[in-house]
Amino acid sequence: MSHLDGNALAGAFAETLGIDITAATGRCAGCRQVFELANTRSFVTAMGKVMRCSHCDSVLAVLVSNRQELLANLSGLSWLTLPRP
Repeated sequence: MSHLDGNALAGAFAETLGIDITAATGRCAGCRQVFELANTRSFVTAMGKVMRCSHCDSVLAVLVSNRQELLANLSGLSWLTLPRP
């Protein structure tokens, strides 16, 4: 399956969490690398959206939606930081 960069999930993150990930920095809980989320690898399917670490391929975030709710799992990130507006 081919992947996109992290910017492909910018709209989904904005809709789900109200944050702009294109300017966000995070740390992978797997390999501890620090990176801009725009530089991750993203996979978009009918079942959901997955963000993976471009260094170790660990799952960083999963976004799934249905008619009733939006689910965001960010357990693959040790931390996430956003610049102040």
